[in-house]
Amino acid sequence: MKAVILAGGLGTRISEETVSRPKPMITVGGRPILWHIMKIYSSHGIHDFVICCGYMGYVIKEYFANYFLHMSDVTFDMTHNRMEIHERHAEPWRVTLVDTGESTQTGGRLARVRQYVQDEDAFCFTYGDGVADIDIGAEIAFHREHGKLATVAAVQPPGRFGALKIRAGGCVSAFVEKPAGDGGFINGGFFVLSPKVLDAIDGDQTTFEGPVLASLIARKQLAAFPHTGFWRPMDTLRDKTVLEELWTSGNAPWKTW
Repeated sequence: MKAVILAGGLGTRISEETVSRPKPMITVGGRPILWHIMKIYSSHGIHDFVICCGYMGYVIKEYFANYFLHMSDVTFDMTHNRMEIHERHAEPWRVTLVDTGESTQTGGRLARVRQYVQDEDAFCFTYGDGVADIDIGAEIAFHREHGKLATVAAVQPPGRFGALKIRAGGCVSAFVEKPAGDGGFINGGFFVLSPKVLDAIDGDQTTFEGPVLASLIARKQLAAFPHTGFWRPMDTLRDKTVLEELWTSGNAPWKTW
């Protein structure tokens, strides 16, 4: 099975980082978050990736073109103009990088890679900025069982602000620094789709989250795969800091490899 990853947006909410690189190339623990997402899929046996590039896509292309240099020790013999790579750390990946345009919307980017997924019975699809400890294999099995055109991972977002517990009379009884959300589920990415979903995309300016999902819902062709474990997007510098702290602690929940 293939996994399509959106990696072409401007990342305006974290512009401090995206001024010099696309959002999926912002690092966590010294590795692009795109690499973390690919490792999640790879740990579930998915090694064939289609990356939808756009804004500063050449940075992503250069990263994979020089992957061995990024991942291995290297000796440069300047006298004899030679390079020796030590202990090559290869991944079992096939990576197709597709220029889907700088101003193309999410649905339009997916439509532009149709030729790479149209012969699949189903494929995975996600955003290039979020990580989770989701069981991809279980989600794929769920998708095949229900028989609908699309499956979305339904997640519960973490609370962003501390919460006060207040007793009668106004006395504060407790402060919870990072409470859970209100219990509602949201679109967590990590989709499994039939190629037939692409028929609902009109062109480059079609958003996947708008007309495409609305069409699937109207036709009762979208099923939710509940994921109540760890999930976190990297929308802001605060999100990046949280992910960095988790990785540095040695207990990053999304590290399933």
